[in-house]
Amino acid sequence: MPGSELIVHQIAPVFAADSRVLLLGSLPSPKSRAQGFYYGHPQNRFWPTLAAVLGVPPPEPADIEAKRRLLLEHRLALWDVLASCLITGAADSSISQPQPNDIANLLRQTQIQAVFCTGAKAHSLYQKLCLPQTGLPAHKLPSTSPANRRCSNQQLIEEYQKILSYLIS
Repeated sequence: MPGSELIVHQIAPVFAADSRVLLLGSLPSPKSRAQGFYYGHPQNRFWPTLAAVLGVPPPEPADIEAKRRLLLEHRLALWDVLASCLITGAADSSISQPQPNDIANLLRQTQIQAVFCTGAKAHSLYQKLCLPQTGLPAHKLPSTSPANRRCSNQQLIEEYQKILSYLIS
């Protein structure tokens, strides 16, 4: 596809042995890759949504360690479905030649009981490329991307609250 670029995932997954829920995007956006961490676009609503669901203040946009702590303290893991692909900019619709991350290996190292994909493309890629290896179906959540304005902030919070039942021990 003209303008496509081969992107190889460079951001390590965030997880601990006691992680209970895995949140998966498709691939880091150009802003996230530049920042070196997930959901780095300042207008992406992932971090404010997650903080609202967990009842904590949202981390500062550039504070990667605070984001990592927020995840680990709440037994959340975060990664992306794809290890590499061809993509134009941040357009998930342009993804071709997708290669998956080894999600099954991450699951073996944790107590993850549920997988949630943050958008339709991440969900379809997971179902096609990862489910055969993991055996754990994924739940589809709406994208928090600034491009997805079909969902209000309140709708995102309501949808993302679905993760809570898996975090309670």
